[in-house]
Amino acid sequence: MREKSLNFLKELINTPSPVGHEARGQRVWLDYVSKFSDQHYSDHYGNCVAVLNKGGSPRIMLAGHADEIALVVSYVDEHGFIYVRRLGGVDPVVSKAQRVHIHSTDGPVLGVIGNVPPHLTKGDGEKKYPKIEDLFIDIGAGSKKEVMKVVRIGDPITLVDQFEMLRGDLAVARAFDNRIGTFAVAETLRLLKEDMGELKAEVCAVSNIMEEIGLLGARQVAYSLKPDVAIVVDVTHATDYPTVSRQLHGDVRVGAGPTLTHGGANHPEVVRRLEKIARDVAIDVQHEAQSASSGTDTDVIFWTRGGIPSALISLPNRYMHSPVELVSLRDLDQIPKLMAAFCRSVKKGEEFKVRI
Repeated sequence: MREKSLNFLKELINTPSPVGHEARGQRVWLDYVSKFSDQHYSDHYGNCVAVLNKGGSPRIMLAGHADEIALVVSYVDEHGFIYVRRLGGVDPVVSKAQRVHIHSTDGPVLGVIGNVPPHLTKGDGEKKYPKIEDLFIDIGAGSKKEVMKVVRIGDPITLVDQFEMLRGDLAVARAFDNRIGTFAVAETLRLLKEDMGELKAEVCAVSNIMEEIGLLGARQVAYSLKPDVAIVVDVTHATDYPTVSRQLHGDVRVGAGPTLTHGGANHPEVVRRLEKIARDVAIDVQHEAQSASSGTDTDVIFWTRGGIPSALISLPNRYMHSPVELVSLRDLDQIPKLMAAFCRSVKKGEEFKVRI
């Protein structure tokens, strides 16, 4: 991965972007894509769009969601301990004993999620997994009054963990889900801008909000953009580590390339084109089968305005929704190349329809 792109990825990852509070991360994204777009803007709720080759046809939407799972301040007791609610799929088990930042109007407030040591739980019977209502944050305050001087109800909370390289091309961080998506669509725009070639389509790179609580931003921006075809980039569960059943969850490996999903919202002709492009440009891809839904923005984009031909490209991710999400940067680097080649392959006015 080129150095400037890696620095952009690190900044995206390390900039807190909790669900419903994505503005800081969106500013980083807009600043980067502004150099590669004819037009860039944000809408009323903070979805961001960058357009290249404006007026081209068809209109292609490339989308990733900007938000990360988080917590939010819900209650403060008289002793100054802060209780929380989820913003997205937070696992209480991996949240305990973590450092956090509470994002107040005056800046981040450092705290820790409390953890009762085993010495004090002996004799309590069978160990129980914590629930979200069991989590409490200690910021070192002695009373509710002291807490409320620096924190208020509704302040979002993120883990402190930052981007780090682990070994080789493997990286670890919180929130690869789904900054890798917003990174990939921005990098696609850069590749297209550097070599427009025979680009006929209008390409709209989108960094949308609030995926983790209902795919909400994608609904808004897909409706307003009216794309002719859409490609969504997200993470998927890698299954190449102990205790994960491949019989249940498929065979997806970190380092073996991005995945294409088959079935459901994924338009067969768009997927077929992506498969062909991958072969033509020598990009290894893996395959996943979808049953009812993908759990990604693809599920809502494809039925918008009577149906938008859509497809999902995913990055294998170990330990999703934890502070130690692990991905291959080599896998990630292939996704913008694949999408850029797809965009260049689309003919003027081309439509994607199911063969009957």
